[in-house]
Amino acid sequence: MSSPSPARPSSFAGPATLMVLGSCTSLQIGAALATHLFPATGASGATLLRLGLAAAVLLAATRPGIRTWTRAQWRSVILFGLTLAGMNAFFYAAIARIPLGIAVTIEFIGPLTLSAVLSRRPRDLVWVLVALAGVGTLGLTGDGGTSGSLDVAGVVFVLIAAVFWALYIVTGARVTAEVPGRGTLAIAMTVAALVLTPGGMRGAEHIADRPGLLLVALGTALMASIVPYSLEFAAMRRLPRRAFGILLSLEPAVATLAGRFVLGQRIGLPALAAIVAVVAASIGSTLTGAQKSEAGHAQRRKSSGVTWRSSRRIARGTDTGATSSTGA
Repeated sequence: MSSPSPARPSSFAGPATLMVLGSCTSLQIGAALATHLFPATGASGATLLRLGLAAAVLLAATRPGIRTWTRAQWRSVILFGLTLAGMNAFFYAAIARIPLGIAVTIEFIGPLTLSAVLSRRPRDLVWVLVALAGVGTLGLTGDGGTSGSLDVAGVVFVLIAAVFWALYIVTGARVTAEVPGRGTLAIAMTVAALVLTPGGMRGAEHIADRPGLLLVALGTALMASIVPYSLEFAAMRRLPRRAFGILLSLEPAVATLAGRFVLGQRIGLPALAAIVAVVAASIGSTLTGAQKSEAGHAQRRKSSGVTWRSSRRIARGTDTGATSSTGA
């Protein structure tokens, strides 16, 4: 998971834009596919299958050189894996209870809040307040789409997932800085799968003699992990950081479309207003964060020459990062 190289000229922007949008679409279709496993495996079993299968594919593809890792590097990767486990487990538990688009919208509060805390600027706090105001409309109206009022447990689970997402960004940035190579995500996913095995194994076993569900599980692992990771990593090499962040900010809208057309989930106007508010807040946070990074980078070039890193989401099954940047 090495840092991506600088963005290439704008002639690459068209394909790179499609890569990011394809990544968001693949991620949300993968999450939608996972819900088809829930009746047989439960949310915990589906989470274990997705992470375990994705880890197996990544281990085979990257063959991480773990023999040279120090104890400190192992500690960073294990912490990264623990946050990955928590983020995925609670997110899948949430989408078993509330619509996919609403879950992704609420979860965005995590990285937005982290961005505001790290920047320590009042205007970044404004974007969090905009997102909270949008999400607050869901609580006031109880808009749960076709299912009526939102399930309280589902909302609690996705808020916990949002906390883990913020922790995931912090630990992911640390791993990127401390551990060289592309195999760290594979090991972190393996750690996450091992952590979730006690709670998810019984459910996962239910598809052992059901080839159709096995294919769904494999499709979930590919669509929610391998494909988004590959597309986003390639796009980061081609797109300016600001453009990349803006495109990822569209994910709540993409999740809503996936929920509508893959799962048949309908949501009302209050939920749509909340999604628009969170997308706008994420775009605003990305733009102001990019301005700060550009100014800070120029200042550091004049002084110490220290560079910054950004962390972006390879999250509920994909990459290391978030909707907002964090300095390392």
